[in-house]
Amino acid sequence: MARAMWSGTLSFGLVTVPVALYSATEDHAVRFRQLQRGTSDRVRNQRVNERTGEEVPYADVVKGYELSEGEYVVIEPHELDDLAPGRSRTIEIIGFVELGQVEPILFDKTYYLGPKGKEYTKVYALLREALARTGKAGIAKFSMRGREYLTAVHAEGDTLTLHTMHFADEVRDPHQEVDNLPEADVTVQERELKAAEQLVEMLAMDWDPKAYRDEYEDRVRELVEAKVEGKEIVRPESTVAATNVVDLMDALNRSMAAAGVGAKPADPGLDGLTKAQLYEKASELKIPHRSTMTRDELQQAVGQATAPAKGKRRLKAVS
Repeated sequence: MARAMWSGTLSFGLVTVPVALYSATEDHAVRFRQLQRGTSDRVRNQRVNERTGEEVPYADVVKGYELSEGEYVVIEPHELDDLAPGRSRTIEIIGFVELGQVEPILFDKTYYLGPKGKEYTKVYALLREALARTGKAGIAKFSMRGREYLTAVHAEGDTLTLHTMHFADEVRDPHQEVDNLPEADVTVQERELKAAEQLVEMLAMDWDPKAYRDEYEDRVRELVEAKVEGKEIVRPESTVAATNVVDLMDALNRSMAAAGVGAKPADPGLDGLTKAQLYEKASELKIPHRSTMTRDELQQAVGQATAPAKGKRRLKAVS
């Protein structure tokens, strides 16, 4: 079992339950060491004085807040320690809000909350069921590892989940960060909007998070394994062109037509081809494809292009 990273009390009103906090996610990114080329010698980062080039002992490092170029307010480490919040022993729920009211952009990290002992499972289940039935989340603040966190606690399956959240002033205004956002007077043709809505509905699907993988990390591991075995990996490049505004209606119509045709069975003869060979075949047939596509997606796309057409398109293009 995983080790709890924090333990204390979760309280709402006069009801309290001892709980432990566990990490809900983990990073599977491939980790690399920095080496000097041609050797297996590790390269380490050092604290170096920018002016003299000499290494600075950790005990001589202080923090500086820059007022202007070259002018700093110096803060000693112990001065920050005096301001840091102590470790909270309680996650005190301030109030409850509709979970749908909390914008996804506010969520940061996710943790599981579990009862600290079997004797506390009943009160834990009470809060979990109450949150599940009402669809609400408890808003709370607590401190851990020298930081204060704003959190949301809600029911997810048979578990209470805690999300640390960004404070409102940490969220950037998109109108100050993003160039070329559409102005309020940008008009969209009704027929284009209806076509886009129809396309969205046609491509609607059930959410299954297990259907998705970090394919970049898969390729990195594949590269590492190939190098261990002395192989060389060559990947064809593929680019996807942006939709031209002039051809927007045509692109919508063609998208709906493609989505309206039943999926053709993949060619069984493609089973023996590698992913790279399927890329080459897709390029030869001029089939739209992306470097991020899985092998199964590539096989399906090539199979649909090479299988004989069966039946007619079920939907008519929007005119």
